[in-house]
Parts: sequence; structure tokens; C-alpha cells
Amino acid sequence: MTLPEVQNAISEKKICVLIPTYNNEKTLQRVIDGVLDYTENIIVVNDGSTDSTPKILNHYSQINVINLPENKGKGNALKLGFRKAKELGFHYAITIDSDGQHYPDDIPVFVEALLSEKQDILLIGNRNMSQDGIPKKSSFGNRFSNFWFWFETGIKLEDTQSGYRLYPLHKIPKKYFTPKFEFEIEIIVRTAWRHIPVKNVPIKVLYDPAERVSHFRPFKDFTRISILNTILVTITLFYIIPRNFVNNFKKKSIRKFIKEDVLESDGTNRTKAFSIALGVFIGLSPFWGFQTLIVISLAVLFKLNKVLAFVASNVSLPPFIPFIIAASLFLGAPFVHGESNILNQELNFELVKNNLLQYVIGSAILATTISVISGIATFLFLSKVSPENN
Repeated sequence: MTLPEVQNAISEKKICVLIPTYNNEKTLQRVIDGVLDYTENIIVVNDGSTDSTPKILNHYSQINVINLPENKGKGNALKLGFRKAKELGFHYAITIDSDGQHYPDDIPVFVEALLSEKQDILLIGNRNMSQDGIPKKSSFGNRFSNFWFWFETGIKLEDTQSGYRLYPLHKIPKKYFTPKFEFEIEIIVRTAWRHIPVKNVPIKVLYDPAERVSHFRPFKDFTRISILNTILVTITLFYIIPRNFVNNFKKKSIRKFIKEDVLESDGTNRTKAFSIALGVFIGLSPFWGFQTLIVISLAVLFKLNKVLAFVASNVSLPPFIPFIIAASLFLGAPFVHGESNILNQELNFELVKNNLLQYVIGSAILATTISVISGIATFLFLSKVSPENN
């Protein structure tokens, strides 16, 4: 795209550039001047800077500046910037860091990517983390973040930590729970949960130790990020995955569900059979309350089909529980001493408590047997209807 085309697109799509800054006096002016080559739709959030940042910003009367009396964190600065951008009528915001690592001349990359899409999208700059000068802790942190983002959303990205992004302002969540660096993880995960596509676009990056000022605190911020990911993973396992499954199932007929989510899902027939066997085993095992967490975690660990494993684990739906308990107690009876005739007793959890060993042994036998049968039956069925995937 030519410069006039980029400028026209920024105007037509109502895009602004948001720059959060805190004590980046060495690079701030260069960043602003670079952005001004493309647009004057700039919002700078001065997050309580104590250096010459206010004096630098006084030279730019054509841009919007939000001055905060004290430093509250990057997440808070971005939230205020998003709110201001929507008040000014913008639909999209490109965020760029003020520490000089991002090149303003990559703005057209985001604009072109947005124009090529037929729907709202969240774009994240993909830095070349293998180039010389990239701190090893940054590369590790990015790989760590990429893995958890994939686990929480199912979306594979090469860079989830870059602050150079394009946000669809009317599609991102309105309320947030994190105020600092971890905010940028929260917002992309929760936006993806709203079924907004999240993609990478290639950008350049500069790490100049003579100019760059990083406010990332390795121990404190990594701890906060780890806590956030723990919460997001829990929500993913206990709400997002079940919600998506139920919603997808409601939209499809049984025949279509089997075709698209079973026959045409990822993995070989053997992988699908193992996935269902795992789900059945966990579903029939006495892991009440933790079955979803365990089955999804094991499916990820062994690279199985998470959807099929989750579906199969629901073999222990409430209507089936009395039959599962009865079968477990019956199968475990020969392995314990004393009175274990369940036919003469009321079937309830008090009975399970009083015959715990009998129940545990029996449930292990039941879970193993039924899971093996389910896995073999699934494999034979898939081999017949879809032999090319063996």
C-alpha cells in the first residue's frame, strides 16, 4: 500500500494509535514522530512518568494525551486508552510500545491485514525472537505464553507477548481484572473466548540496551502471569470447553456432529479411539468433580483429541451414576472380606463410604473394562467408515 492509501484506510476504518508510556524519554519522541507519518489519530497515556515525558508531550498539540498522576501499570493505561478511543469514535486501536522496540513503519502491516479480513479481528505483531540481541528470558517467556494461550483457546500463535497489536474496540471485553503486564494476556484470551479471530502479522523489532527501558519485573510479573494463567486454565476446563461443546452440539444434528467432530476431527483413527477410551476411563473412575480437569489435561499431555475425550468422559452423567456405583460395588465384592451384598442395602453414597475399598477396586475394573471395549469398538467403527485415516 502507498502512504496515501494507508492514511485513507486509517481514516475510513476509524483507526487510532495508542501509546502507553512510562519513563521512556529516550525513545518516546521518535515513536510519536514515526506514527505521525501515518496519522494524527494518536492517544498517549502518560502513566505517571517522572522523567521529561511531560515536556516532550507538550510539543504535540495535535494528539490526545492522558496524564496520570502516578504509575498504575500498563494494563491500566491501556484500559484508559481504549475507553478514550471509543469516546472519540474510533473502532480500532493499534497499540505500540514507547520503548523504541517497535517500528512505526509496520503500521501498514496491520492496516493491510485488517482490510484483508471480512470480519473483526485482533492482530498481534510476530517478532523474530531468534534474531541477535533478543534476551533469552524474553524468548522463554514468549514460548511459555504461547503454550498457555493455545491451551486456553485452541489457537496456535508464534508470538503472544508483543505489545504491537490491533484491537477491535467494540469486540474486546468491557471489564478486566488485571492492571499490569498480565493484562495483555487476559485481553487476548478473553477476546478469543468471544469467538473473535486472533492472528499474528510479521513485524520488525529492535532491542537496543542503550535506549530501551523495560519495566518488567521478572519475579513479580511472572508470578502474576502464572496466577492469571492458572485462573484462565481453570475457567477453560470447567466453563469454556463445556460451553463450546454444548453450543456446537446444539447447532448440529447427531449425524453432522459425528461426521464433523468425530470422523473429520484431528488425529488418526487410533488417536480418536484412544481419546474415547481415555474419556470413558476417567468418566467411570471415582474422580468426582475433577473429571473434566483430569481428562483434558491428560488429552493435552498425550496429544489426544480433547473434544472426543471430553465427550466420552460424560459417560458418568447423573442419570447413570446409580448404575455405575452398583456395577462398581458388584465387581469389587469378590476382592474384599465380610458382608458386601449390595442387593440387600440401599444404594447411596453412604453405602460407598462404608464399602470404599470394594468400590475403588470395582470402579477400577469397570473403568478399565469399559474403556478398552469402547476404544476397540470405536477403532473398528472408524476403520470401517473412514479407513483412510488409520
